[in-house]
Amino acid sequence: MIPAKFDYVRADSADHAVSLLGEHGGDAKLLAGGHSLLPLMKLRLAAPSVLVDVGRIGDLSYIRDAGDHVAVGALTRHHDVETSSLLQSEVPLLAHAASHVGDPQVRHRGTLGGTIAHGDPASDLPAVVLALGATLVVRGGKGERTIAATDFFKGFLETDLAEDEIITEVRVPKTGGAGWSFQKFNRRAQDWAIVGCAVVRNGTTGIGLVNMGSVPLRATAAEQALASGASIADAAAVAHEGAEPTSDLNASTEFRQHLARVLVRRALEEADGRTR
Repeated sequence: MIPAKFDYVRADSADHAVSLLGEHGGDAKLLAGGHSLLPLMKLRLAAPSVLVDVGRIGDLSYIRDAGDHVAVGALTRHHDVETSSLLQSEVPLLAHAASHVGDPQVRHRGTLGGTIAHGDPASDLPAVVLALGATLVVRGGKGERTIAATDFFKGFLETDLAEDEIITEVRVPKTGGAGWSFQKFNRRAQDWAIVGCAVVRNGTTGIGLVNMGSVPLRATAAEQALASGASIADAAAVAHEGAEPTSDLNASTEFRQHLARVLVRRALEEADGRTR
């Protein structure tokens, strides 16, 4: 299908992108890897009048050791996240989960900041940054601010970003020797997850859920159960509580709830095994 007519402009810096967003307001959309926005435009589910291409802003593509966390530029490609020796050592959950995003073509074009900004509950990496307790750095017309990942996702494909803001960096706490696991149930290897989960156990436990509601979310009931001393089996049994998964051609609501319980149990068991 052919998208509606639009104008195209390439930003040469984050500040330039912010300026263009401020100029065009809600009629403008950012284009990075394009794997989320372009299909929506072809289906006429999105019809921006201006595309602001930020994909070639090299200053926003990096992976750096920042002391107690790893700083990842928003335009870092999934492939670079997957193959980063720093992330493999300090935040292995993120590197491993990035290897499960789409296929090699998608991973060489898609960006970490783009998938987070899109806020699709069926995407893998938003659940991962939730489990890790990441912080997002955004820049807009009023300057720079930081947003906890847990406060970022507001509704279906809706985030805390203002119309003139762009994600510039993702700050991911180092997990060192913590236990971790990423579980994903899908029909084919390259498909979206029917349900998935990301777990990190680093003193406390973070559990992010994939495709279990209208937004990326955490399995707070299971997290709270573990914090109160519950067994893995008992905590996993409540992993679905508080989530509102939809029913569609791939799975019913009840099946997704079942998958959440099964996958969270597997993930917690694997995470515990990694800490021994």
